[in-house]
Amino acid sequence: MLDGGISVFRDLPLSVFTGNTHPGLAQAVCDYLNIPLGSADVFEFSNENIFVRINENIRQHDVFLIQPTCAPVNKGLMELLIMIDAVKRASAGRITAVIPFYGYSRTDKKDQPRVPITARLVADLLEVAGANRILTVDLHAGQIQGFFRIPVDELTALYILTRHFREKRLEDPVVVAADIGGAKKARNFAERLNAPFAIIEKRRARNDDVSEALNVIGEVEGHPAIIVDDEIDTAGTLIEAVAALETHGVTEVHACATHGIFSGPAIERISKSSLKQVVVTDTAPLPPHKQTPKVITLSIAPLLGEAIHRIHTGQSVGAMFEE
Repeated sequence: MLDGGISVFRDLPLSVFTGNTHPGLAQAVCDYLNIPLGSADVFEFSNENIFVRINENIRQHDVFLIQPTCAPVNKGLMELLIMIDAVKRASAGRITAVIPFYGYSRTDKKDQPRVPITARLVADLLEVAGANRILTVDLHAGQIQGFFRIPVDELTALYILTRHFREKRLEDPVVVAADIGGAKKARNFAERLNAPFAIIEKRRARNDDVSEALNVIGEVEGHPAIIVDDEIDTAGTLIEAVAALETHGVTEVHACATHGIFSGPAIERISKSSLKQVVVTDTAPLPPHKQTPKVITLSIAPLLGEAIHRIHTGQSVGAMFEE
């Protein structure tokens, strides 16, 4: 930073590139920034080796690489690491890895004997590859920021999601945390809706995505419920939460999450359930076979675009969320 808080990078050209995980999101971010998406070849040889070639001069550019590490997770992660190395060797001035969905984030602690902390390993890989900064959205656990020795900007989709439900004007809703770990996010969500909140108490006994909903903590009877979570994967937890809430007398159930991953049977489970709607953002792509009228997708591109603009020009990212 220069004197007066002016970024040393604001006078450098701004470049944005993407891999194959979510090019639509990268294009939408560039549309917001009113710049072209950078040209790069990112492909896989027949031997499954990934190759990256940047097709334009980026010497001393402020480069942002947009790549959520969602399915295919390992391929997407390797593409990102190789892109970072490519732009580093092309003499980029600064490299920011924009990871709207941070894969492996649920493996964030050693909660069993002889298991890894893969979220920390991914952080190390990104740093070693040459990333100077990370921009992400709603990490599964806040402590993941501390796994990095480089700056991390964590955005939140809270305002996008709560705006949707304010406009929907549900009558006297109650906000429900999908588990005890999500209580803080649900409380913040409830405060913005001026609504009470409750918590689903659950226990996950094994490593096979099977969990058991046990109890509802809070008054929900006679209210429409909004289940809040950071991620919907197989939707097993979500469907259990719906059943628990219906047992406790809610009038209807809505759900929302920042990351709509929808693995395996998720869409089938949601379609067959009594859920009125499931609202997510496009931090991960939603291919046609995962689309259903019950799933509503809100764009995260303006949020990412504004954050990229602020990082590039040396403005506060946190100020985006001050009211």
